[in-house]
Amino acid sequence: MTAAPTKNFGSPVNRDAALHPGMRYVCQRCCACCKWPGDVRIEEAEIAPIADFLGMSEEDFIRQYTRLRTNRQGLSLIERENHECIMLEGDSCRIHPVKPAQCVGFPNLWNFPGWRKVCQAVAVSEKTVEGADVPNQHEDTSLP
Repeated sequence: MTAAPTKNFGSPVNRDAALHPGMRYVCQRCCACCKWPGDVRIEEAEIAPIADFLGMSEEDFIRQYTRLRTNRQGLSLIERENHECIMLEGDSCRIHPVKPAQCVGFPNLWNFPGWRKVCQAVAVSEKTVEGADVPNQHEDTSLP
């Protein structure tokens, strides 16, 4: 397994995505990552699309669904007492079409220790998913 340095995804201790060389993981929407404690970063450019998708003002979205990140350097989605993301409804993401880049990047751009024990993502050859909407561990999909 190799570790690929990533940019602004996950918490600082989870930014090295340890994956098998030549493999990517295809999300099966098992929601395991949505139940893991920690910051779900919301970048400034993500606020308007999410608020619009939810049919609310940016100010209302920020007030109702975000908090200051643990490192105090931006916003994060709030989580429920059981650590689930506030946007998780049953077994689906309420904002899936506009979900944050951090969410899109899991587990290919960042992951957490033991993620394979809880995540149902399917490993496939990078050649199999060329051109597909599966983040590559070497791509920077962070917003400008």
